[in-house]
Amino acid sequence: MGYLIRLVITAVALWVTTAVVPGIDVSGRSTGENALTLLVVAVIFGVVNMVLKPIIRVVGCVFYVLTLGLFALVVNALLFLLTDWIAGEFDLPFHVNGFWAAFWGAIVVAVVSWLISVFVPDRFDRR
Repeated sequence: MGYLIRLVITAVALWVTTAVVPGIDVSGRSTGENALTLLVVAVIFGVVNMVLKPIIRVVGCVFYVLTLGLFALVVNALLFLLTDWIAGEFDLPFHVNGFWAAFWGAIVVAVVSWLISVFVPDRFDRR
């Protein structure tokens, strides 16, 4: 259940990002196709982050320390571009136009995901 909640939160964050950041678009033919595209892109984004981010953190540890963590912003932008490329390989109508769109998009996705997560719990307490 928690994974589905995280998936929906990421999809909503991606939707907000497409509305706020120029250069990031979902160009489906209908609202339903756009929603499905955002859900699939959220899955791709989650898998990319789950698999690659820990490896990059270990390998790039020196860069994180030298830049006081600012290197993480570049890594997030590159992972966002990788998500765009994978989505393109699946012929999904999701497009990121360049590094700076990916840079700002990754920041917006992170902030919006965090804000939504504050109000939506990952698990429900059973009493």
